[in-house]
Amino acid sequence: MPQDPRELDTGVPHIARVYNYWLGGTDNFPADRAAAEQVMASFPDITVSVRAQRAFLGRAVRYLVTEGGLRQFLDLGTGLPSAGNTHEVAQRAAPESRVVYVDNDPIVAAHARALLTSSPGGATAYLDADVRDTGRILRAAAGALDLSRPVAVMLLGVLHCIPGDDQPNAITGQLMAALAPGSYLVISHPASDVATAQMTQSTRDYNQQSPVQLTMRSHTQVSQFFAGLDLVPPGVVQLHRWRPAAGDGPELGRELANYGGVGRKP
Repeated sequence: MPQDPRELDTGVPHIARVYNYWLGGTDNFPADRAAAEQVMASFPDITVSVRAQRAFLGRAVRYLVTEGGLRQFLDLGTGLPSAGNTHEVAQRAAPESRVVYVDNDPIVAAHARALLTSSPGGATAYLDADVRDTGRILRAAAGALDLSRPVAVMLLGVLHCIPGDDQPNAITGQLMAALAPGSYLVISHPASDVATAQMTQSTRDYNQQSPVQLTMRSHTQVSQFFAGLDLVPPGVVQLHRWRPAAGDGPELGRELANYGGVGRKP
């Protein structure tokens, strides 16, 4: 379905399209590329970080399916489809898995509806919504997911787009409070306390160009998103160190300014 052109402003960067550029994609515009390149100049490891985030997604989803027994996923801030999307990883291990994707960028919506297609035994759905609108998201997700059974909430590279004034901890709290015991929360979040000078400069560079201001957070702040949940070992760590697999991501001794964690609702 064609998008209303008023909904799409290609003259300012959008984080989903900037990430697409960092991942080597082509679904981006000059403003996105300019912002991405400026961040890369002040923080060259950004491309390593976003690729490590994709690898973390794969490991987390495989863990949830094979060890956690999850078959339902709510993926918020989906971004543009790339290799190894949540439903692909989940349905490879359990074809009956069901995934609801949520984003609020018109280009993401157009690509998601075309490309995020399910295996015959499972299901995928896409919702155009802002992550702050938790009530609407949960109501719509109930059309594809059984919220009386455990669901994994995926928030990868999303919460740093939510400033403190918008209460990101309340967002995660509302989502998890509405879900059944045995549900999981999966988060990756750029760090403010690793490579601090580079992260501070790159965040400033991006924020000067974008209406959506990014907020990096410390290990303590990211850990607070999991309040009331049981953290899956090894807890909140630099995400390439979360249950690493051989050849999957950068070497473990390297410092990476991006945290990852998985928590289970008791």
